[in-house]
Amino acid sequence: MNKDILKELADAALERTAVLKQKLPLSVIRQEACNMNCHTGFPFEQALKTEEMSFICECKKASPSKGLIAPEYPYVEIARAYEEAGASAISVLTEPTQFLGSLDHLTQIHEHVSLPLLRKDFTVDEYMIYEAKKAGASAVLLICAILEAEQMKDYLQICDGLGLSVLAEAHDEREIETCLNAGARVIGVNNRNLHDFTVDIHNSIRLRKYVPDNVLFVAESGIRTRADIEELEQGKISGVLIGEQLMRSENKKAMLEELKGAAIR
Repeated sequence: MNKDILKELADAALERTAVLKQKLPLSVIRQEACNMNCHTGFPFEQALKTEEMSFICECKKASPSKGLIAPEYPYVEIARAYEEAGASAISVLTEPTQFLGSLDHLTQIHEHVSLPLLRKDFTVDEYMIYEAKKAGASAVLLICAILEAEQMKDYLQICDGLGLSVLAEAHDEREIETCLNAGARVIGVNNRNLHDFTVDIHNSIRLRKYVPDNVLFVAESGIRTRADIEELEQGKISGVLIGEQLMRSENKKAMLEELKGAAIR
């Protein structure tokens, strides 16, 4: 998505959060989240610490770049299929305007699957982190392009205190440096160019060298075939986040198994 759309989504998230704060104040939701189990052991990160490629599979109804992807969207059934096929974790879109997601989707998926869940949204306020914790997320997405460096650092510390992992998303070397300086333990590189919507999976491979081996590295966007996975494996990528390719497949379990290839044998 281009930066205008990214800014539009970030602004919409701020407006959405401002409305929610009128119903449930920040101080209240913070206390409710902190009263939950915060000694989680960070299951999202643990799920990605495998010798083989890790697969974060996404539940996504629509996107700004592709429009409506899944007219029929039985998100709980989709999440169950991912779990049965051996996904490492599940990403759930909760952004309501462009992606047609909902926090309720994450809550319901949490009730039916045991995999770690990533809340994928445009986190621009700490309120959204507490929301994610209450809804059953194990991790949240923090996009470097829409946060100041100090915000990234503060939000990472809040997540740590709640037992939530962070997928810190970067698009270039400078953003990777910002994420690492903030203390990110999981870096996600988006292969989608923010300016012209083009996708190049080699973006992850090019940027891999800027991330230390002790930091988990996830390639996001544009991954469609087993050959793509193999190329990423050769580039020392340890995890992938796949959305559209799985969402457009009628048999999501079979598609994931195909993408995993020899990894499931």
